[in-house]
Order: sequence, then structure tokens, then C-alpha cells
Amino acid sequence: MGAVVALSALALGLGGCEGRAKADAAESAERLLAAAEAGDRVAFEAEIDRRAVREDVRRQIIDLARETGVEVDGGPSDLALDRMIGPNAIRVVRAGPAQPMKDRLKMTGGKACLPGEGGRCLLTFAKEKSGQKDRWRLVGMQAMDLTVEVAEAGD
Repeated sequence: MGAVVALSALALGLGGCEGRAKADAAESAERLLAAAEAGDRVAFEAEIDRRAVREDVRRQIIDLARETGVEVDGGPSDLALDRMIGPNAIRVVRAGPAQPMKDRLKMTGGKACLPGEGGRCLLTFAKEKSGQKDRWRLVGMQAMDLTVEVAEAGD
């Protein structure tokens, strides 16, 4: 009986940790989308791990090229990738009432995914150590045609 109680307490504790992680990741996602919507490059950069996002987008472009029978040695340059990663790469669409961001995120393997059509991650966030504090930053994004629906202002 004691083992069942201990396991239940552990599960509740871990669930609480995931809930806090999801809320923290959602805050980062909301700041990122607000920066994208406002075209604020400085605020956008504060929410991303550029190196990780660059590698994610590079991998997607190489995979897409291979699917069409093109072999791209090394993939696109960092300069080309950097032009694809910015506030203008994310189209934010205001829709009616939407789920809160923390309810939309899916936690998998220590990362937070904002799923789109078919469950594919539009945006992926991971926690990183930043000085004394952990913070969630964008580490992956859909390479092309990235549109995220958010609630109407005031909803």
C-alpha cells in the first residue's frame, strides 16, 4: 500500500512539473508570436535558439530536396537559412476564440510542440539554462508556409 501511495505522489509531482513546464513554454510561444506579429526582430531573437532553429530548417530543406530527387551537399548556407528565420517567417492569423497556448502545446521528450494540421509541429520549444534561470526557447519551426492561429484580441 505504501508503494502505491509513493508512486501516486511521484506521478502527481511529475504531472505538476509538466504543467509548469508547459505553462513556461506557452509563455515563450506567446512572446514569440507577439514579436512575429509586431515584426519585432529583437524580441523575436530573444525567444529563439538560432543555431538549433537553423539546423532544424536545414534538415527539412535537405529532406524536401531528397524527396524531389535533388541531392544538396551540405544544404543551404547559414546566410540563406538566417533569411528564412525571423518574424516575417511566421504568419500570425487572428481567429475567433482559441484554446489557451498551454492547452495547445504537446509535451514530448522534454520539448513542447505546437502542433498544426496532421499533428506535425509548427513550432518546437526546449528548455535551456540561461545563467541562474531556465528558459524555454524556440529550437525548431516548420520551414515553409508557417501559419499560426491565435485568438482575437480581447478573447
